[in-house]
Amino acid sequence: MKKGIHPNYNNQSQVTCSCGNVFTVGSVKDTLTVDICNKCHPFFTGEMKFVDRQGRVDKFMKKMQAAQAIKATKKSKKAKSDDSNEDKKSYKDILRDQQTVVKKSEKAEKTDKAE
Repeated sequence: MKKGIHPNYNNQSQVTCSCGNVFTVGSVKDTLTVDICNKCHPFFTGEMKFVDRQGRVDKFMKKMQAAQAIKATKKSKKAKSDDSNEDKKSYKDILRDQQTVVKKSEKAEKTDKAE
């Protein structure tokens, strides 16, 4: 190793969790602060709780509520539009109708020219 370019490694660095747990690890820094540790993480404790960091869970819940509201309005609009008694045609039927109109107009032009 080259001398003078590497940071000093400390074997007695203190890690403090937001739950109050303190333990010792090796690190370049003397003290570390973490949001969650093995004493409070749901995986290790077996408790069902949300690990909310910077309001992410609340933000997600707001997005879900907004999406459900949009979905409900779309369903109501669709129900209103389905109530109309218009005959729904497929794209193929519309093209076929347009072709018959064009053929009729061509026949009408031919008969007008013949007269």
